[in-house]
This record gives sequence, C-alpha cells and structure tokens, in this order.
Amino acid sequence: MPCTVRLIDPPSATPPEGIKDAEARFRRELERALGDDLIEALRAFNAASESNAEDLTKDEIKLAARWSAAFDKARQAGMRDLGDAQESYFEVRAAG
Repeated sequence: MPCTVRLIDPPSATPPEGIKDAEARFRRELERALGDDLIEALRAFNAASESNAEDLTKDEIKLAARWSAAFDKARQAGMRDLGDAQESYFEVRAAG
C-alpha cells in the first residue's frame, strides 16, 4: 500500500521496537478493513473533512465512513500494548 503510518507522541517509555510494532498492528488492521480501497478511502475522508456534504458524491461519503470505522478499529489495535497513550495518535499519509 502506498502510504506511511507514524505513531505521533508515543508514551515516553515506549522503545523504538514497540513503536514499530504499534504502527505495524495499526497498518495491518487498516489494510484488513479497507484492502485495495485504503488510499481512496483516505482521500475521501480528507475531502469530507474539508468540504460540505453537498460537495461530495455518494461513493465519497461511503468511503469516508468506511475510513472512519476502519481507523477506529486500527487505532485500538495499534494502541493495545502502549499503556497510557492518551496524547498519542496515528498519522496516515498517502505516498507521493
């Protein structure tokens, strides 16, 4: 998948391999939920965040909703072993 995943502001005691594991769990869950639609869903979500609903197609709205649900599940999977990670979040960017 042509995207990058980064854990931002991980708990200070988290070793580098713990961060990599969290990012891998997050990415795996996101890929499982969205498959080949991952980048398209990310773009639809970004468009929905920056637009009015009237400016979006029905497909964009559906993809944005799928992204939101998949992101929540992926976030739970990624944060699972991090302990107190209240300030932490995952950043996903399309490559290129």
